[in-house]
Amino acid sequence: MKNALCEALGIEFPLFAFSHCRDVVAEVSKAGGFGVLGAAGHSPRTLEIELAWIDEHVDGKPYGVDLIVPTSIDNKAGGLSAQEIEARIPPEHKSYVESILAQHGIDTGDIWEPVRAGYGDNMREQGASAMLDVAFSHPIGLIVNALGVPPPFMREQARAAGVMVGALTGAREHAIKHAEAGVDLLVVAGTEAGGHCGEVSTLVLVPEVLDAIAQYPHMHVLAAGGIVTGRQMAACMAMGAAGVWTGSVWLTTTEAETVPSVKEKMLSANSRQTVRSKSRTGKYTRQLRSAWTDAWQSPEAPEPLPMPLQSLVSEPALRKIDKLAESGDPQAKQLATYWVGQGVGLMNDSLSSRAVVYEFMEDFVGAAERLSGALDD
Repeated sequence: MKNALCEALGIEFPLFAFSHCRDVVAEVSKAGGFGVLGAAGHSPRTLEIELAWIDEHVDGKPYGVDLIVPTSIDNKAGGLSAQEIEARIPPEHKSYVESILAQHGIDTGDIWEPVRAGYGDNMREQGASAMLDVAFSHPIGLIVNALGVPPPFMREQARAAGVMVGALTGAREHAIKHAEAGVDLLVVAGTEAGGHCGEVSTLVLVPEVLDAIAQYPHMHVLAAGGIVTGRQMAACMAMGAAGVWTGSVWLTTTEAETVPSVKEKMLSANSRQTVRSKSRTGKYTRQLRSAWTDAWQSPEAPEPLPMPLQSLVSEPALRKIDKLAESGDPQAKQLATYWVGQGVGLMNDSLSSRAVVYEFMEDFVGAAERLSGALDD
């Protein structure tokens, strides 16, 4: 396939794979798609290690980086000291987490750690710029902002490096703001998506955004949200998308970083076994339903804190849950969860990332042939 986006990025097939796993990123790019490394949680030092590894293993194929850079950095908790952040976490939230674990026979004496000095540095312009400096020192083809309009300094660095700029888009009004800012590519993510997601279905949101940005003909649109097969990809491109952005489907691959016990739960889950909740990050994310997510849906649960404070409440407990689940603790397995979209019901086999790309290609061709045949009739 050679559409304008494929030509611009030098790829064979417009299948974009978002993953925190460098192996997945490299394998997808080598197979003809476009791997994108999720860099949230990295420091400049660890991001350098990951990107250097990808450079050595991607065989010169293009890849990208996805970051979280708030549009209004000064208003985020990243501007606070570690002590100020700690002071903003109400004790009742920690107590509620402790009660969830205690009900499942898990000791809570070692889950809390002081907020580290420098926490939230990536939410400040200096810290975000340091991450971008690392990213642009490597031969990336795309930089994507996962939270709001990419700020001016991010767009300027990308232009200077000759790198395409993308942004996650969960609503029509977001798309217009991105277009006015000069973003090159929109990842239009419907509510079916894993991780942070909005309320509107992919099937509705993609054509809505395409209509809204019709006066910006040079912008590229990727459809996202619940897309785990080539036939879904073909449907989205029939609506006018230039390709698809996928995340969940890579979580059950053989290379994935997903905790094995959670991977097993995903492989046996149906499409109704996800929940959209603020309980993990403070913003709505779609996750695999578990005893943990059920507890946060309870009337007794406190209102989740704003981002990034809620992560400081949830992540220490979830790390312990994952560790115990891997050791075979049955109650920890009940609590274990991870971000995943509604497409999880179609993710029934653990394949290599390369095999998933090839399945996408084969399924896409079959869908295109069926559509062509229907038109011929």
